[in-house]
Amino acid sequence: MSAPSNPGPERESTVLRADAAGVLRAWSPAGDDPGQERLRQEYLRHIDEHPDAMWKACSQGHVTASALIVDPDGARVLLTLHRKLGMWLQMGGHCEPGDATLAEAALREATEESGIAGLTLLPGGPVRLDRHHTPCAWHLDVQYAALAPPGVRERISDESLDLRWFGFSEVAEVADESVVRLTEGARALVLS
Repeated sequence: MSAPSNPGPERESTVLRADAAGVLRAWSPAGDDPGQERLRQEYLRHIDEHPDAMWKACSQGHVTASALIVDPDGARVLLTLHRKLGMWLQMGGHCEPGDATLAEAALREATEESGIAGLTLLPGGPVRLDRHHTPCAWHLDVQYAALAPPGVRERISDESLDLRWFGFSEVAEVADESVVRLTEGARALVLS
């Protein structure tokens, strides 16, 4: 059997897939949440069973990465009014071949969609997992939280209708339950 003519994308897929599996094996949900533990196990099975689990082309669902951006004062979060879905969400989306890790994918997506350079992920790995159906397939989202540096201004991307800062307590007025839970998890990290 001959080697593939272009081993780059295959190697990138293997590296990112291995990182995702490692992150999920090492991660434990805050508060021993049984629903989060079930999702963690589901994600690991999916990655194990689907060599293309990291890519949008995986019609059985694919792993995505997102980041909720927290302002430098730790008092507000930045949400995007998603152009296709018409919902207020955290920044995030599909993994791309240049992403070596889920954390890199989350930071890349957050930077692209917010226009904010210099974001840093809050320590401790993912905040939550969320499985949801989208027009392209099921998304097995690995959700992080990122801190914005002082003095930056957000910039609306082509994927967004609007960007807006919301106080932690305001998120429930505009976003769905998954974003509210992510916001609560991020707030706990900021306050710790």
